[in-house]
Amino acid sequence: MTVKYFHPAIAISLLVLAGAAWAQDEQLNWNSLSEEQREVLGPMQENWDMLSLERRERLAEGATRWTEMGTEDRAAARQRFDTWRSLSEDQRARIRERYQQFQRLSPREKARIRNNFERFRDLPADRRQQLRERYRNMTPEQRQAVRDRLRQHQRRRIRNRTTDQPPR
Repeated sequence: MTVKYFHPAIAISLLVLAGAAWAQDEQLNWNSLSEEQREVLGPMQENWDMLSLERRERLAEGATRWTEMGTEDRAAARQRFDTWRSLSEDQRARIRERYQQFQRLSPREKARIRNNFERFRDLPADRRQQLRERYRNMTPEQRQAVRDRLRQHQRRRIRNRTTDQPPR
């Protein structure tokens, strides 16, 4: 491409990209939301156009999920939101960091963690409380040793399943 045509090509490319971005932006303006979404997101209306497209998309998706929830699910979601709001900024930051760490794990590690969580959740409440107390009373070294043993146990279980050997 010669220099003579280079600037017009850039200008045309920028116009096409800007047009696509503008079209996307217009697709998610306040009036393009459903009536149910606007009702849920009412407090956001005044600042809607100042939000990033990504943020508007997440809010619109959340509003759609909210409208599709039953009353029990909504009550549970409200409770989780109230719990989140009651946390300190440090606590929220730690939770966000742990979530990001979890997202970086392999699918196999994520499945292992979910499985362990479900097993813990299925325990009777008094047993869960006993385990929490025991864990809280451990030193950091003891906690790490427990985590290491659990990982080794999980690896053995996986290895035994893949080789069809009975567990030890």
